[in-house]
Amino acid sequence: MTSFKDKTLFLDRDGVINRRKIGGYVQHWEEFHYLPKVEEALIKLAQIFPVLVVVTNQQGVEKGLMTEQELIRLHQTFVKDITQKGGRIDKVYYCPHHQEVGCPCRKPNTDMAFQAKQDFPTIDFSKSIMVGDSKTDLQFGRKLGMMTVLIRGKGEKIEEDLFDLAFDGLLELVKHLKSA
Repeated sequence: MTSFKDKTLFLDRDGVINRRKIGGYVQHWEEFHYLPKVEEALIKLAQIFPVLVVVTNQQGVEKGLMTEQELIRLHQTFVKDITQKGGRIDKVYYCPHHQEVGCPCRKPNTDMAFQAKQDFPTIDFSKSIMVGDSKTDLQFGRKLGMMTVLIRGKGEKIEEDLFDLAFDGLLELVKHLKSA
C-alpha cells in the first residue's frame, strides 16, 4: 500500500459524508444522515491519513436559515459522533456566506485550505486529496494542485479534467487507496 503519512485528506460535507437535503439545508443533527458506509470509510480514512479535514460551503447561515452557532453545534456533534465510532475529523472549516458575495473562503476559492494549513502546518497541497461531489469542490482542489476525487450522485455535469478518480462513495475510495 502507498504511504499516506505526509498526505492530507480534504472532504466536502453534503453529498460526500451526509445526504444532501434536497431543496434545503441540513440545519440540525436530526437532519444529518450519513451516506451508506461513510462511517466505516471515515474510520478507515482516519487510520490512513494524518490530517483529515472537512471544507464546506454553508450559505444557509447568511440566508438566515440557521445561526452560525447552530452550524458549529452540528459540526461538533458530527465530529464527536464519528470519534466515538473510532473515526476522526481533525477540523471542520466552513464558509457561511452567500455565493453572490464573492467571499474568498467560499469554494471554489481557497481560503479554507489556507486556514487549514495555518492550523496544520504540515499540509502540503501538492500531496493532498480533495474529495467532493460538485464542480466547485473539484475546482477548489485543482486550484491548489491537489489530486481530486469525485463522489458521484449529485447529477451535476462535471468535466472529466476536473477529477482524477470517481467513485460512488467514500468506502470505494478507501478500497482503491488500500490497493494502491
